[in-house]
Amino acid sequence: MPTDGVNKGRRRFLVATTSVVGAAGVGFAAVPFIQSWNPSAKAQAVGAPVQVSLGKLEPGQLLKVQWRGQTIGILRRTDETIGYLHSNDELLRDPESLESEQPSFARNEGRAYKEEFLVVNMHCTHLGCVPQVIPQVGPQPFEESWKGGFFCPCHKSKFDMSGRVYKGVPAPTNLKIPPYSFIDERTLLIGVNPEGVA
Repeated sequence: MPTDGVNKGRRRFLVATTSVVGAAGVGFAAVPFIQSWNPSAKAQAVGAPVQVSLGKLEPGQLLKVQWRGQTIGILRRTDETIGYLHSNDELLRDPESLESEQPSFARNEGRAYKEEFLVVNMHCTHLGCVPQVIPQVGPQPFEESWKGGFFCPCHKSKFDMSGRVYKGVPAPTNLKIPPYSFIDERTLLIGVNPEGVA
């Protein structure tokens, strides 16, 4: 009888230990399997969509991400910034974005699906430098009546807070707007336009 008691306890211990080790093994095997569902860095470089959380992006802040080897900027514009957009029209080469590259939903003053968020390819349309974002309104060394925007230090091209190019600078067109859509109120998907949008 005492021998049976020892064997039952030992059997329970071995079964429990084997179950725990097996469960841990399944967990370790599942992690790489689940991670394999995410696009690889190589896939993202050739154009796989990139999901971006905007939950912590404060008004006035710019978030930069990489998509297809390009720097994409997501700028959360303030009400003040949006209010200044119309005042630049006479200074701009293409204020209605008729000659620029953007999805059809971005052919508006804000060049955006949601006016609050500008999603823009940060590379200057002249030679591809990445402009600085200078959101402050007021005279600048390169522009007396600056209302905020993008300034390319390489060859002095200027763009407003919608990425629209100023007249008389080397950049020929407005900054490009990549395809993008919103998964929900605070999650952006770069690389995919909303359904039915070209």
